[in-house]
Amino acid sequence: MSNIYNHRQIVPGGGTGGPSRINELLDALKNEFESLSQEAMTYKIQREEFEHKVQQQSEEVALIRQSLYELQATHKGIKQQYDNDLRNLQREIEQQRLHPHHSTSTHPPPPPSHPQPPPPTIGQGQSNLFGGIISGNGAPGGLAAPPQMSMDPSQQPTNQPGHPGNYPGPSGPPQSVPQAGSSSAPSPYLNGGGPPGSLSQPHTPKRPRIEDGVSTAGPQNPLGMTPSSQQAQPGLYSNNGIPPPQSSQQGQPQSYMPPVGPSSKTGGKITKPVTLIPQIPPSIGGPDGQQSSGVPTNGNAQQVSSNNKRKSNQNMGAQLPGSRAPIKQGSLSGSNQTLGDMDPDTVPAQLKKEGGDWFAIFNPKVQRALDVDLFHTLEHNSVVCCVKFSSDGKYLATGCNRSAQIYDVVNGQKLFILDDNNVDKTGDLYIRSVCFSPDGKYLATGAEDKQIRIWDIQKQSIRSLFPGHEQDIYSLDFSRDGRLIVSGSGDKTARVWDMVTGELMYKLSIDEPSQKDAGVTSVAISPDGYYVAAGSLDKIVRVWDARTGYLLERLEGHKDSVYSVAFAPDGKTLVSGSLDKTLKLWDMSHPGRNGAGSSQKNSAKMTFNGHKDFVLSVAVSPDGRWVVSGSKDRGVQFWDPNTAQTQFMLQGHKNSVISVALSPALSGPTGKLFATGSGDCRARIWRYYDDQ
Repeated sequence: MSNIYNHRQIVPGGGTGGPSRINELLDALKNEFESLSQEAMTYKIQREEFEHKVQQQSEEVALIRQSLYELQATHKGIKQQYDNDLRNLQREIEQQRLHPHHSTSTHPPPPPSHPQPPPPTIGQGQSNLFGGIISGNGAPGGLAAPPQMSMDPSQQPTNQPGHPGNYPGPSGPPQSVPQAGSSSAPSPYLNGGGPPGSLSQPHTPKRPRIEDGVSTAGPQNPLGMTPSSQQAQPGLYSNNGIPPPQSSQQGQPQSYMPPVGPSSKTGGKITKPVTLIPQIPPSIGGPDGQQSSGVPTNGNAQQVSSNNKRKSNQNMGAQLPGSRAPIKQGSLSGSNQTLGDMDPDTVPAQLKKEGGDWFAIFNPKVQRALDVDLFHTLEHNSVVCCVKFSSDGKYLATGCNRSAQIYDVVNGQKLFILDDNNVDKTGDLYIRSVCFSPDGKYLATGAEDKQIRIWDIQKQSIRSLFPGHEQDIYSLDFSRDGRLIVSGSGDKTARVWDMVTGELMYKLSIDEPSQKDAGVTSVAISPDGYYVAAGSLDKIVRVWDARTGYLLERLEGHKDSVYSVAFAPDGKTLVSGSLDKTLKLWDMSHPGRNGAGSSQKNSAKMTFNGHKDFVLSVAVSPDGRWVVSGSKDRGVQFWDPNTAQTQFMLQGHKNSVISVALSPALSGPTGKLFATGSGDCRARIWRYYDDQ
């Protein structure tokens, strides 16, 4: 048994040298770790050096960029100064050439104004719809687009951001210097002639014509007037035959200067809070609801208080009963001559009315039923692209570069400036269209950045955005119930939006293959909200069904791009204005009866001839008695829709009249008003008087 336990002792490790081997391995690992650590440290140092070099190079690039910006700004300033000096020299040469004419002129020169920036280019590339207006040429394909005007050299800026001296439009600088071979200059102030020294290209008088079956005044009223309002009241104006009568007290020129700020007139001293706009009552347009674009219905329009009638005015063509007997008006020297052809210096006193820097010439061929006065002048820092009254006529909105303004109509006070601070501040961003909601709570604006903004006026904040357009937005219009808003854009579409949900209801596209230049320049909703009309660059006015989105009418007849459309208060008539210098009146009593593709066309009922340059804006008075137009010839004309005859031509701006609007209010302390927006950086509110 003992042998079992007598065994040989086993030595741990299996032999000699075991611990030393482990130590060697550990030392090798340690050395490898230290080597890797040194390499990592070296890489870290190299990385820090590289980062430092990159930072230095970035700073150098930033300095180079800043230097380039400074050089660019310096270059702009030098180029602008050079262009201004060149224009001044050209102006002096032109003044010397025209000096004999102006030395005998008796027309007062306008007061000097502050330097004004050039008007905007509208869009770039395919969306640059207005490039041809700058030089007076058409856009590609013989079509030009919404208004871009040449300015007098005296109105050029010295250092205006975003305007590098010359107009940035692709059509080149404005043709403000007469071309070689021009032999005569127009009369000062008249139809683009401008004040003495203006370099605008003279317009050759063109024979006026009445197309498409102009009808004489009769029982049928194209704008839905009641029979009693179609003609002057027999007891109010006496008719001594043709030519119509004039008062013997006419003709004294007035030295009325444009009021800026609170009005000095009776009833104008009404103080409005600057921070609030009272809510406009929702029911303005009579039993059928509110009127499209703030125009009351015809039934409500006839109620005018007697204190708004012009009872005694020495410049009216006829006086109220009991005044001295009227005298006969003069006649135009030629049977084809228009008001734009008349020299204001030689017009008889009874046919002319003058203010400090404006004048009006009345048509001697028709009985005078209107008078006009300047009410407010609203100065802006840039071109005024659009004007629009609220539904109750208490407020006026204007759109210019980067902001929309809201004014109190009574005292001319600026109440709000609506400016989106979230957009990029570099360059220009012109507000092309403004429109009040019928309840007066919101203002819609359309701009060059393809966005429709709905502003809460009291909060001065954006309530909602309607994205989707692919080009600049040129026109907006609310339905009279406030549920729909229509937009028109250079992307060849008009779009109908739900104001409550923000949903796009219909995309009304001009997708005809033959129409390549068909940007939509103007839109309007009929008073009943059933139809949407759109004017476009392809010379056609289209009418869609707002309930289905179907195209109903293609109104063809204009010879150039259509810039403006407006429905009459009864919705049975549509007025359009075009670059062919005419207005046309279309029958909308049964739209779509022939179908948009029918060979039987809906021809214009009347054509209004008389402007000497592009017609850029049209509007209809809330009682349907007058059609009003603004033009690149700097004039505003009031037209009788029954006869297509103009009542008067108003010259009150130093640049194109881009936008006109009439106040829906026919009663109140201000009386009947209309507004104009111009490339001279001014909006003006005017008061007009008639026999109603």
